[in-house]
Amino acid sequence: MKLNGGVNFFENGLTTSIRAMHLQTEIFGIINENYNSFDKVGYQRKDPVVSSFAEYIGVHALSKATDDSIGRIGHSLNPLDIAIANKGYFQYQSPDGIKLTRDGRFKLDKEGNLLTLENFQVLANDGTPIKLPIVPEKLEDVKVYKNGDVKVFNKATNKLEYAGTLSVVTNQGVAVLDPNIKQGYNEYSNVNMHSEILQIIPVKRDFEANRQMFVIQNNNLSRAIQTLSSTS
Repeated sequence: MKLNGGVNFFENGLTTSIRAMHLQTEIFGIINENYNSFDKVGYQRKDPVVSSFAEYIGVHALSKATDDSIGRIGHSLNPLDIAIANKGYFQYQSPDGIKLTRDGRFKLDKEGNLLTLENFQVLANDGTPIKLPIVPEKLEDVKVYKNGDVKVFNKATNKLEYAGTLSVVTNQGVAVLDPNIKQGYNEYSNVNMHSEILQIIPVKRDFEANRQMFVIQNNNLSRAIQTLSSTS
């Protein structure tokens, strides 16, 4: 490659082939991650994105884009399994700050705090952790509504008491006005197995083509070295 600014860049074909095979291996890794996450709750598939000049910068030209389409929603027997039927993410508080997730498999601790499976506090739309005013005797006493309101049935008063509204936001942190919350459901990945398998085919072909080029160039180089050594 020769740039008008006077910078020259020349390299042998072996390096180019190795760089290309490394890139194809990383792309295959992204596809494989999607494939293995088919039944993972809340997982959103990743698209490999290759920028310009990949033949020169190799794997550094590769990035991942998240597919935010809705995944497969299936019924659950757990009342604290909650799915978002529209685009958006739950917010929870972690030691590293506020995080986003579409995995709505929640649980309660002994104090009535609504937690993720990793024991992080689930946040309300006002930024505070959701804590039930009373600890229910059974999970069926917890009601989660379409707009994200969380209430718990109080047997002493025979009424539903408000605990908070689930915070559902976009990946930019903007509140989702109509999250379409479904209680007693899990959202599985949005991975389409057929599409992922089809994506593997051209990646495999590119890898094999670069491997063949590497073998040919390596053999030619070996013969050249042998010829030079025999004449010396």
